[in-house]
Amino acid sequence: MERQQPFWQIIVKTIPVMMGYIVLGIAFGLVMNQFGFNLLWAVFMSVFIYAGSLQFVLAGLLAQGSPLMTIAITTLAVNSRHIFYGLSFIETFKRMGHRRPYLMFSLTDETYALFCSLPPDQKDPYTMGTIAVMNQLYWITGTLIGSVLGEVIPFELQGVDFAMTALFTVIVVDQLRFSSNKSPAVIGAMSSVIFLLLLGPDKFLLPALSVSVVALSLIPSRFLNRST
Repeated sequence: MERQQPFWQIIVKTIPVMMGYIVLGIAFGLVMNQFGFNLLWAVFMSVFIYAGSLQFVLAGLLAQGSPLMTIAITTLAVNSRHIFYGLSFIETFKRMGHRRPYLMFSLTDETYALFCSLPPDQKDPYTMGTIAVMNQLYWITGTLIGSVLGEVIPFELQGVDFAMTALFTVIVVDQLRFSSNKSPAVIGAMSSVIFLLLLGPDKFLLPALSVSVVALSLIPSRFLNRST
C-alpha cells in the first residue's frame, strides 16, 4: 500500500503521546531503580512488556518476590480492557500484513486513542505502524533516561502515576473537539460514572466497558461515525 502521508505529519500526531510517555517512562525508570533493578531490567520491560501502568505494578510485585500466579492474575485484571481495544480493530488489523503482530502487541491506551482519531483513509499499515513504533520508542527513551537519573539523583515519586491518566484525558478531549458525533463518548462516560458509583474505583472498569460495547453495538451504524 502506498504511503498515505509524509513521515513528519505522522510524527506530529504522536507529539502529545511523546510528551506524556517520556515523562512517564522517566518515572518508570526511577521506580525500577528505587526497587533495586538496574537499567537493563527497566529497558527489557519497556521493550518486551510495554504495558504502561502495568509496568509500575509489576515493578512492585517483582520487588516483593510475588508468586508467578499472582503476577499472571494481576496482569489479566489490569490489562483486560485491551480485549475491547483489540475487538474494535479486528477488521482493520487484518489489512496490516506483517505489521499485524506488532500492532496487536503495542496497542496501548494512548496508541489506541490515536488510531481511533485517524480518518479511514489514513488507517494504512505505514501510518499505523509508524505511530505504534514511535510511541514505544518514546516510552523506551523515557525509561532509559529515568534509569540513568535514578543512579545519581534522589526523587520523590508520590502521585506521578496520575500523569498517565492525565495524558489519556488530554487525548480524548482533543479527539472530541474534532468529532462530529459525541454519542460514543457520552455512552462511555455515563457507563463509567454509573458503575463507579455502584462498584467503586477498583471494580467499575470492566462492567463499564462491557455495557458501553453492548450499547454501541445495538445503536444503528447511521447514528455513529465508525472509525474502525
